Amino acid sequence: MTTRTTDTPPAGQGERRSWLREHSELGVCVLLLALGVLVLTDALTMDVDIAQRGPVGPKTVPVVVGAGLLVIAALLALDVLRGGRGQAEGGEDVDLSEPADWRTVLLLAGVFLGAAVLIEPAGFPVAGALLFWGAAFALGSRRVDRDPLIAAGLSLVTYVVFDNLLGVPLPGGPLMGVL
Repeated sequence: MTTRTTDTPPAGQGERRSWLREHSELGVCVLLLALGVLVLTDALTMDVDIAQRGPVGPKTVPVVVGAGLLVIAALLALDVLRGGRGQAEGGEDVDLSEPADWRTVLLLAGVFLGAAVLIEPAGFPVAGALLFWGAAFALGSRRVDRDPLIAAGLSLVTYVVFDNLLGVPLPGGPLMGVL
């Protein structure tokens, strides 16, 4: 009976990890493939008898997008397997040596989640104002005298444009009778 005293992976496993690391872009291919299959499945099972008015109906764009996603996934996988590699981001004003700002990311995620939870009971104007103000706060604005007013104005204008001008019904919440 032999015991291993080192933390080295078994033969073959290290090579497999190395191959996967060198071909990590294949993960994007899998994601695009899954998304394409999902879009095509939803598009092809869509019931559109009532909405069909001509040769181009509600299924056309989702089918084209789904097929495009599948083609892009296949072409990208072929490129990666032939040795193609994406270039690292070298943005102008991005310092790649600095760690990610997880506080801002988590604050924005919390603001979006809060708006999603509040949109039905409080209505879009209130949830949208909190979303706009919370996003401004998370991204560094500390003008408490002006930010809430701008957020409320943006939210009301967005509500009126979508609900009244475009005909996209948004929940009004307690302000439904006022607006």
